[in-house]
Amino acid sequence: MRVGLVQLTSTADRARNLEAAEKGIVAAARDGARLIVLPEMFNVLGDADALRAGAEPLDGPSLTWASEQARQRGVWLVAGSILERLDGETRLFNTCRVFDPKGQPRATYRKIHLFDCDVPGARFHESDTVKPGREIVAFEADGVKMGLSICFDLRFPELFRSLAVEGARVIALPSAFTERTGRDHWETLVRARAIENQVFVLAANQVGASTPSLRWFGRSAIVDPWGVILAQAPDREGPIVADLDFAEQDRIRALLPTLPNRRPDVYRETIRS
Repeated sequence: MRVGLVQLTSTADRARNLEAAEKGIVAAARDGARLIVLPEMFNVLGDADALRAGAEPLDGPSLTWASEQARQRGVWLVAGSILERLDGETRLFNTCRVFDPKGQPRATYRKIHLFDCDVPGARFHESDTVKPGREIVAFEADGVKMGLSICFDLRFPELFRSLAVEGARVIALPSAFTERTGRDHWETLVRARAIENQVFVLAANQVGASTPSLRWFGRSAIVDPWGVILAQAPDREGPIVADLDFAEQDRIRALLPTLPNRRPDVYRETIRS
């Protein structure tokens, strides 16, 4: 399967962001990508006021646009994430939705782990406006089981292991990983999640500056189950593509059978808290 990621520098300008995303989708589809992943907050990204103002329901303009993009290009589209507004909820959800090549929704994942961080240069409290999701989500695309995660989820290996144990061969990771933490942690964590679970990780990141104080690391990457980076984005907007070799994944899993050799009977009790 040939896959693509679209790296963006999203701002508070929805129209501008969707135009840039469309260019990336078109380019990746022309290069043969069957499945394309957009970054976290692909539609609107900025300060807290901009994020609240840009929140939408699932049938709002951004995901309606994403559905049409999937249909027009004939691709699976992992629509990064948007801030989702639900009737009766005072807080929002950080939500990823997947569309099939006919533009039909096939999976909806609400970010489980929220980015509350006070590291200098990366101060952000997502839980001030966002409510965490409670469901681990996978879907099947062209016969391949794929898992969903969003950005800060990367730091929680339990989620990735749960998806792998459930049979996921690929895990999508739409992200807006900060420049400050990304320079030390992004590549290490993305490759670690791929290696320890023997999955392909599709890590689509934001890049550059959305505001003077919000800077993103970029370096979107497609990583194979051995931890090899198959494609990595330069420090600008645009798409990357790579081929996922599932026969090679099977070979790696047979050569180094870490998933079957797990011992949940020994450590289940120790990881409950």
